[in-house]
Amino acid sequence: MAQNPATRYGSVAQFFHWCTAIIVLVAFIYGPGGPEQRVYSSAHEFDRRLHETLGLCVFTLTLLRLLWRAVTPRPAAPSIPPWMEFMAKAVQWLLYLLLLALPLTAITGAWLEGHPLTLLAGTDVQPLIGASHGAGAAFASIHKLLGDTIMWIAGLHALAALFHHFVLKDDVLATMLPRWFPAGRPKSAR
Repeated sequence: MAQNPATRYGSVAQFFHWCTAIIVLVAFIYGPGGPEQRVYSSAHEFDRRLHETLGLCVFTLTLLRLLWRAVTPRPAAPSIPPWMEFMAKAVQWLLYLLLLALPLTAITGAWLEGHPLTLLAGTDVQPLIGASHGAGAAFASIHKLLGDTIMWIAGLHALAALFHHFVLKDDVLATMLPRWFPAGRPKSAR
């Protein structure tokens, strides 16, 4: 098992972080959105299949990331004020919660509306729960709200990392950047 260096997350944790961020962004862009008739129209089939496949990838990556986090030591936290540390942890756990809730609300909403989960390569997973169209529409609305929320929270998370790097000039951002990345060299390694 690879050990995390003292000043940064290891390559596996970094892979989970950046891969998840990219997939969430692409899934958000390709989410067909709108009313049920639009989402399930043949004109948006590829976008829906891509969006749902990426959603399952995010769910799987998040579970693997949480398992990895449980068994792998984390780097020493850079010295920051306690309120910043509290906010960082709160945002981090909120993002984990959203990464799990988004796919679950999407699947539940689709199945309650009577639609299969549609994945790339033409794979469909038929509903495993009974239809309740009103409840499905409510879950779909929650999914949309959570999708917008994760983009705002992730954006603020990224801005905070940039603030730490360029304004506070600490190593917070460097802990999640690969060693080869020019801005990723912590002060102790300079």
